[in-house]
Amino acid sequence: MKKYEGSCHCGAIAFAFVCPEVKRIMRCDCSLCARKGIAMTTTTIAPNDIEICDPEGVLATYQFGTMTARHHFCSRCGIHAFVETRLNPGHYRVNLGCVDELDAMRLPEELYDGNSL
Repeated sequence: MKKYEGSCHCGAIAFAFVCPEVKRIMRCDCSLCARKGIAMTTTTIAPNDIEICDPEGVLATYQFGTMTARHHFCSRCGIHAFVETRLNPGHYRVNLGCVDELDAMRLPEELYDGNSL
């Protein structure tokens, strides 16, 4: 397991998480993720494996459809930092574009068929 740290664009929301070494990204084709175009972790992150720091209270949440998935974003800069998944509520996928040490756009990707859920 490796520890990663990240933040939204303006830095108001910061987070750290542990997961297997990131070697690939996942893109989801659901109606929201396709519009956001973010590169997410391929594995889900358990609640005990992520720390979220939001001292200014700017973390906002968007839900749609079944209202199960919780898409979290910074209400100041608009960056979608992570999502609590629909199929594994309470577990997260992180926007790897928010992780400074990764060049997520250069990693191989896999497509997740969220459009069929």
